[in-house]
Amino acid sequence: MKDNARKAARLSVAPMLDWTDRHCRYLHRLLSRETLLYTEMVTAPALVRGGAVHLLDHSPEEHPVALQLGGSDPRELAEATRLAAARGYDEVNLNVGCPSDRVQSGTFGAVLMKSPGLVADCAAEMIAASPVEVTVKCRIGVDDQEPREVLPDFLDKIAGAGVRRVTIHARKAWLKGLSPKENRDIPPLDYALVHEMKAAFPQLHLSVNGGVASLAEAQGFLEAGLDGVMIGRAAYHSPAEILLGADRLIFCRDHATTAEQAVADMLPYIERHLTGGGRLHQISRHMLGLFAGRPGARMWRRTLSEGASRKNAGPELLLAALAHVTAAAEPARSA
Repeated sequence: MKDNARKAARLSVAPMLDWTDRHCRYLHRLLSRETLLYTEMVTAPALVRGGAVHLLDHSPEEHPVALQLGGSDPRELAEATRLAAARGYDEVNLNVGCPSDRVQSGTFGAVLMKSPGLVADCAAEMIAASPVEVTVKCRIGVDDQEPREVLPDFLDKIAGAGVRRVTIHARKAWLKGLSPKENRDIPPLDYALVHEMKAAFPQLHLSVNGGVASLAEAQGFLEAGLDGVMIGRAAYHSPAEILLGADRLIFCRDHATTAEQAVADMLPYIERHLTGGGRLHQISRHMLGLFAGRPGARMWRRTLSEGASRKNAGPELLLAALAHVTAAAEPARSA
């Protein structure tokens, strides 16, 4: 399984809180067989102290899939890693990048950039407990840190602990003064520094994250020598645009499918979810951007947004929404 995740890490979809849940990942896997998918961040205390192991639930079809953990207690993270590995995850990733106040108060996430020794201790314990690869996702620094000073030291320490794969969000995180949303946009990107780190640490598998909005950009980073690219919001808001071409362009594998076929393939999954007591909007909210940029996309979004929260909404609503896309495409084919 280590090889599965490592090969798939050539392109990955970022862990995004409230977005990359199991329903989102199921959809994304229909669009790309090869891309590495990440869970939302799950905290080690929730799993170990809270017993919330249901947070580890996922579908076999999602693989290769990685669990992202948040925490700062080495032993607790090790136990959470054991739980994740036992449930079949292909990778366990330690979050050293999230800048939210809630994460800071728990002494994990981006604030850990200030404690590279502790991160190394956490990673070492996780690696010792895990039959699958343990990785780290970090920022280039926080607050007034000088990235070109702190990032090499950070990478050196976690590499010494046994970490072999790292994803670097190429922005600082400002823990005071910027919201989590602002931290995704306002701090400037420093892609050059990530390339410098690859040159300085050739033994590490380094992926870049932050601001990547297309497969062409991803391919450019790979051609320039980075080992992987992680795409976040673009993959969520325009999943077909990013993922439908990923297998061919990034992995040189054929996967002939379409957004329309993905809708058809989601219907049995939706039926099972509804039969189990779930609601349609829990799944359909992740599908709103499926036809982004295409004729009929606005009516697709509107139909789902207005109807999916209704008590008896079911697969027929997706078919009604899809009809708008199909109808809008007819004049284009006739022209």
